[in-house]
Amino acid sequence: MPTYLTPGVYVEEVQSGARPIEGVGTAVAAFVGFAGTGPFHTPTLVTSWDQYTQLFGGFTEGTYLAHAVYGYFANGGGAAYIVRIGGSAEDASAPAAGGGRAAEPKAAQPAELGGFLVAARPGASGLSVEIADADGDNPPEDRFKLLVRQGTQVVETYEASARKNVKGYLVTQARASKLVEVTEQQGAAQSRPANQTVTLADAPAAPAAPGSGEVARLDPGEYVGDAGARTGFGGLETIDEITMVAVPDLMSAYQRGDIDAEGVRTVQLAVISHCEQMGDRVAVLDTPPGLTAQQVRTWRNDEAGYDSRYAALYYPWVRVFDPAAGRNTTVPPSGHIAGVWARSDAERGVHKAPANEVIRGAVDLELRLSKGEQDLLNPIGVNCVRAFPGRGIRVWGARTLSSDPAWRYLNVRRLFNYLEESILLGTQWVVFEPNDDRLWSSIRRNVTAFLTEEWRRGALFGRTAEEAFYVKCDRDNNPQESIDQGRVVCEIGVSPVKPAEFVVFRLAQFSDSTSLIDE
Repeated sequence: MPTYLTPGVYVEEVQSGARPIEGVGTAVAAFVGFAGTGPFHTPTLVTSWDQYTQLFGGFTEGTYLAHAVYGYFANGGGAAYIVRIGGSAEDASAPAAGGGRAAEPKAAQPAELGGFLVAARPGASGLSVEIADADGDNPPEDRFKLLVRQGTQVVETYEASARKNVKGYLVTQARASKLVEVTEQQGAAQSRPANQTVTLADAPAAPAAPGSGEVARLDPGEYVGDAGARTGFGGLETIDEITMVAVPDLMSAYQRGDIDAEGVRTVQLAVISHCEQMGDRVAVLDTPPGLTAQQVRTWRNDEAGYDSRYAALYYPWVRVFDPAAGRNTTVPPSGHIAGVWARSDAERGVHKAPANEVIRGAVDLELRLSKGEQDLLNPIGVNCVRAFPGRGIRVWGARTLSSDPAWRYLNVRRLFNYLEESILLGTQWVVFEPNDDRLWSSIRRNVTAFLTEEWRRGALFGRTAEEAFYVKCDRDNNPQESIDQGRVVCEIGVSPVKPAEFVVFRLAQFSDSTSLIDE
């Protein structure tokens, strides 16, 4: 408390007793898979499809990561972390035959233009560059225009400068190019090149990206990664906001024969283990392609007998348009499903089961399931995607892979993840506070206020807040022994809402005479 020595009026800022707990985000996905470009292994945040294409390229035939990310954003996803696998973190090269690494592509012989070196990027051919005057009247002497031609067509244009300390510096401008690479010529001063047209030597093709059909077998360890090196699933451990994890290109590797059925099981168990260890995220799993409902049932029971409250499995695959191939193709549903989760969270809340929702971008299904076929799959935790006449293609299941009835429903698991993380982050101020009745009262007040708001939003079951939850933090669960150990124990119990999975209307026939007799 401050000491006052001079008479007067003083204003002090004091802490109020309330420290509100804010709800954390519930819809941040992580995708592990193959891409044509971009950093290897390091988790990279993207917040839109355009940003993904700038960093990792677009659709690549034979791979599913781009389709998963596109489906995620199309269905309502807002942010995602991308982990590109298929190369080493050191040289960013793709795996080569025999388990080694592919050699770096040799650069094309560059053209010298005013102290700059201009070369075609790997795989580019038929290129020429033209130096022309900058637009406008009396442009500065350092300004010029660089036009990149492929054949006779101008495909890229850059208004550039030869001055290094300005925004339009040529080297900086050309970083966005997908066809040419511009660097400074060592030992030469950079100046405005003379107006001219120069043909660039064709660059050798880049190593084949995973999924092109030319990549060698990948070990499941590439997906699992290493926590110390921050690769694979291990690289996701340091990112707290992730709430769902998908591995769509596990199935493209399986289709090519890079990974066998045992490898699929190994990787899926690894992503489940990652989610269980982190305790704040759920794995979105795909079934192998081309299976009938009976085969999925056999695979689920025999080969993939997973039992986890932190995983959900979806079947069948969905058909979408593939710009790389120019036709419809079948892809794993996990990316689109993650987007549906995000959309449901935003529109209704994480307590709402993410089911009976339309999958945007799906034009058909690999297999149209009947009610009888879903009867085989729903009890064993396989969430089906169904096509309904006049209602589109919808998610028609919301279960985890847990055999425990308390954790059967996906929204219950995700609601608890949300509550736990929100309370954890919202009560960090408690650490090192005096451990007495005033602290316990503050904890009860803040947690109760948070859970009351969740109950009002419909996340908890009960006609009153007392029926929906309880918070206990007092002398009963904080005896002197616990205080001496520096611990504060707060017991919280909540009653989550569960989905109306089976809606039953009982209709009975009665006659007027029966009605009169009863009266």
